Amino acid sequence: MCLILNQKNDKRFQEQVYCLPPDIVNMVISKHPNGKFISPKTNKEFRVEDYPSFIPFIDAKKLTSHPYIFAPVCYSDHWWLWVIDTTKRRFYILDPLHKKAPSDERKQLNKFTGYVISRMRAYAGGEPLKKDEKEKEIKVSYVNISGQKSSYDCAIYVIKWLELIEPENIKRGKYEWDNWKQDEVDHYRVEYASRILFSEMNKERDQAIRASNAIKLSKPSSILLSPFCQINSTDIETE
Repeated sequence: MCLILNQKNDKRFQEQVYCLPPDIVNMVISKHPNGKFISPKTNKEFRVEDYPSFIPFIDAKKLTSHPYIFAPVCYSDHWWLWVIDTTKRRFYILDPLHKKAPSDERKQLNKFTGYVISRMRAYAGGEPLKKDEKEKEIKVSYVNISGQKSSYDCAIYVIKWLELIEPENIKRGKYEWDNWKQDEVDHYRVEYASRILFSEMNKERDQAIRASNAIKLSKPSSILLSPFCQINSTDIETE
């Protein structure tokens, strides 16, 4: 979804917010359990160069120039969002489930995640988020924000926050906003599935549509993107 948002022709994503594609971050933290700086799998520290397949998806210009970096993170099947003010060097986590780090292991993982993002920015030609040894001690604050009501909506919240959160409105560790009702969250799930499937950036979308037993369209249709189109599991007929 980050790749789609970064291509939007609006001021937010062209000048202010860079949504960091999560591939490298999530792959790295899976190889460094609990945020260990030396991977027990490889016995090495993190290097951006070790992930050549994903480097082309990084927009170096936006990563180094935009005042805000939004970085979705997934670990142990749970998503949360890093919000980084690169000008003031302030770091926040918006977690749909937690208002503080749930464990000491998560605190360490957060330090390591900050280090990974900082290294990616430096690799792209920008200033690291912290210098020298402080880069491994980045302190991040959890934002008190209303979040998910179910056990499975974390990704939907993170994606929607990518589009809506205004970092300057984070005040005294809180972000005031009107949370969504569950039926609204369910609608967003359908909306994002449709946007991703039918995105021009999804090179395999036509193949996916043709091969699908659930969706039978002669060609991609924009009707599924309509706010008046509601689909749930009971609407899909399969043999």
